[in-house]
Amino acid sequence: MRPAGDRAYLCTPNPDRVAELAAELRERSLPGVVDLLPAAETVLVTLDSPEAAYRLRPEIERLVAAVNQSVPGNVSRGTLPRGEPVRIPVHYNGPDLPEVADALGLHPDEVVAAHTGTVWRCSFVGFAPGFGYLESPDDRLAVARRPVPRTRIPAGSVALAGGYSAVYPRESPGGWQLIGRTDLVIWDSDRDPPALIRAGGLVRFVDAGSGR
Repeated sequence: MRPAGDRAYLCTPNPDRVAELAAELRERSLPGVVDLLPAAETVLVTLDSPEAAYRLRPEIERLVAAVNQSVPGNVSRGTLPRGEPVRIPVHYNGPDLPEVADALGLHPDEVVAAHTGTVWRCSFVGFAPGFGYLESPDDRLAVARRPVPRTRIPAGSVALAGGYSAVYPRESPGGWQLIGRTDLVIWDSDRDPPALIRAGGLVRFVDAGSGR
């Protein structure tokens, strides 16, 4: 746990406890904590003043230590947080679906069944506004990124890579494996909140028909 300026701490728990630490901090709602920003390996805790940072440091340190010593799976990859999942209808006709199925030793229909049969949790948001890194409880759809990224991926593309799933919120380059697409608008700056998928939230994909 390291200071990040005079009113924030960058917490680096054990790699498999990041989601658990973020969930514990959200649940406790410590007075003085104004923002939590989980990433792949860290959680940034922002306080409302230097005084709050000084006052809460021992408690945050104890929480990081307790999470590191807890039984794995309390929150991350096993136990899901509360709340109704965001339902995302998907046309499973992505160009990489056959290759993904081959890599996993599955039929494409089995990949779709696994993708729709899982409640995904957004571990953190990055790369682009609204791009949520979604984790499943069992890692059964973990595949590698493409060896050569694409220069253009359409908005709404549903993808897998590195143990995560994601929906591209806007057109951009990318190296993830594309298995489908959705017509939902994932990021809209005129919407409140703009992001359909937010850190800590749940997502369930629904097969909208693919024409395969």
